[in-house]
Amino acid sequence: MNGFPRLRAPLLQPKTAAREVAVVDVGSNSVRLVLYRVEGRAIWTVFNEKVQAGLGRDLTQTGRLSPEGITAALGALRRFKAVLDGVRPDAIYTAATAAVRDASDRDAFLARVRHETSLNLRVLSGVEEGYYAALGATAGDPGAGGLVGDLGGSSLELTPLSAGHPGAGETLPLGPLALGSTEHFDAARVAEACLASLAPVAGRFRSDTLYAVGGGWRNLALVHMNMAKYPLQIVHQYEMTAIEALDAAQFVARQSRGSLERIPGVSKKRAETLPHAAVVLEQLIRSLDVKTIAFSAYGLREGLLFEAMPEAVRALDPLVEGCAALGARHAMSERLGPALETWLEPLWRDLEPLFEPSREPVLLAAACRLADIGAQLHPDHRGELAFDLVLRAPIAGQTHAERAFLAAAVFARYTSQNTLPEPSAVDRVLSPERLARARALGAAMRLGCDLSGRSVALLETSQIARSKDDLLLTVKGAWADMLLGEQTSKRAQAVAQALNLKLKIRTR
Repeated sequence: MNGFPRLRAPLLQPKTAAREVAVVDVGSNSVRLVLYRVEGRAIWTVFNEKVQAGLGRDLTQTGRLSPEGITAALGALRRFKAVLDGVRPDAIYTAATAAVRDASDRDAFLARVRHETSLNLRVLSGVEEGYYAALGATAGDPGAGGLVGDLGGSSLELTPLSAGHPGAGETLPLGPLALGSTEHFDAARVAEACLASLAPVAGRFRSDTLYAVGGGWRNLALVHMNMAKYPLQIVHQYEMTAIEALDAAQFVARQSRGSLERIPGVSKKRAETLPHAAVVLEQLIRSLDVKTIAFSAYGLREGLLFEAMPEAVRALDPLVEGCAALGARHAMSERLGPALETWLEPLWRDLEPLFEPSREPVLLAAACRLADIGAQLHPDHRGELAFDLVLRAPIAGQTHAERAFLAAAVFARYTSQNTLPEPSAVDRVLSPERLARARALGAAMRLGCDLSGRSVALLETSQIARSKDDLLLTVKGAWADMLLGEQTSKRAQAVAQALNLKLKIRTR
């Protein structure tokens, strides 16, 4: 309490200009174009189109790409090239996976693609495919560690992941097209094929945690959410125990295609291969002693983008950077968030951690960068609108509990109401203690913003901290008039009550 330091971010963060990038992904079953906006470490999907071409449909019988699939794929790629010519992204990445790399007529197909679209498709080996899927999992969750499984149309890639570094992986012919299970699904035959492929590599890939990548497994997560009546329908970083996953997998494997199509979020095309994805997951759990399944919405495509980032940018936290990017679109000042973080840090570090200790400063930084997110929203609805935006924002690097925590904190930043817009969703993933802490953080951000009029220079004239059972709000003597008025006392008292402390306001 002896000084009033300038309020800036604790570390100067390397910044890069926002870039528009594209990925053309030619898979065994689908051909896809995704346009992204990359803002430093934050990755936003702005356009996503796919065509179910089925290039690998005939591969097991003929060794060649499906003629109908080639026609559909080339039509899709010509359209994608027209979109790219119009958008003119800063970079274009391409990838062709299992069907193309294994087909005897791959060179002829690649030549036609070059001739008709001028796109040079990069054919990935199975190991490379798994490597980029693991990089994508890291891009979506920097704390990921365990085994990454990427289930595609023709293959399954298994890649160990430790501290953000993919290890030596393996590709197995366990996709639905490779086993011919899209038309006449035979659960016993798929299980037998899985066991035969996994037996030689099980010792290398045993892991407590499996990071599940791929549309089939994402849809399996949606099925489980419906079974469990889970209110937060966000697949990324959704987790299941092995027992829960086995129950869901066995349920799906027993369903008819019509029954699966009636489940919300499951498309007709995905219903064809969903039982296959369920059986493969079941056999992985049993063969590799998996305890937890974590689903990743980030995979190969995001791995390509992550690899292209400068090393200093890759080291940044995706949650903080994503919140900074989102907040910058709505806030009046980008400097306010880092300043609030520095202002609140002495108070925050003196509180008992309710998340992992390493996550506490990350959550503080993320919340503060969202503190002005309602500046351009209707004043009568800022709390509700900001809450919904934060709860469902496609920002990586946060568990569902952390997502709910930030949404509750932002809601409390704008209103003193106790009833959240979606209490059932928050109560399902957030303990009462964490919810109370989120409200305290929101109240503290509200105090800082209102005390200073959202001025960084004025915020620097004050400090907030805890001393035993007291909440101390201190202002430089020359700026004592900041403390005048009913609102300042009301806001400060709200913070003290939320933390079960006694308020002491003083000048120095």
